[in-house]
Amino acid sequence: MKGKAVLSVRDLTVGYGTPLVSGIDLTVKPGEIIGIIGASGIGKTTLLRTFAGLVPPMGGQLDANFAHRGEVGYIPQRLGLFRHASLEHNVGLGTRATPRTPPNGWRKAYQWRAKITREAIEAMGLTDKTREPVRRLSGGQQRRTATARTLAQRPSLILADEFLSELDVENVEMVFTAILRLVEEDRTALVLVEHDVERALRYCTRVFKVQDGTLTPVSGGEEE
Repeated sequence: MKGKAVLSVRDLTVGYGTPLVSGIDLTVKPGEIIGIIGASGIGKTTLLRTFAGLVPPMGGQLDANFAHRGEVGYIPQRLGLFRHASLEHNVGLGTRATPRTPPNGWRKAYQWRAKITREAIEAMGLTDKTREPVRRLSGGQQRRTATARTLAQRPSLILADEFLSELDVENVEMVFTAILRLVEEDRTALVLVEHDVERALRYCTRVFKVQDGTLTPVSGGEEE
């Protein structure tokens, strides 16, 4: 992959008081999809939250080359949706965090945000649920709503924690097709925590495993 790294870590240690994963060396480049696998409770989520700037590293170096905080999109396991607001409102919040500059003038800016929101909802197959309060959606529909919100944000890096869980095979394909389109069109990078090893190997450029307190390559090599 060519281009300046969007995320680079060297000898990184992550954890909460006690180290969970140490000695992490990883470079993520534009358009790259990184999969992280491993057993539950072993530190995958903590690693992703550290990449997102939500947990301070315990040691080492973490460099993220972003001029705007909105260049990082984070899809957590707990989705952070406003349950009493509509699906459309939740997805539209992504356009408020986007690093992209809207057109001048409130009317043009409104139309621009509405278009991006509509396209993200369509990409997730949720057009018929646009006005529905999030609390009335199924778990899988809520997960697609959170993904649509991140699509509307158009970040340079997406950090996704088990974002394909609760989805059936058909919806997994639809969601990942939309993500891959963003990767290809915008050179967006994706770091994905995934419990399904076969799925990670299928979709990801490189796959790493958290095991015995380290991050080791499974496929694609350590660096490219």
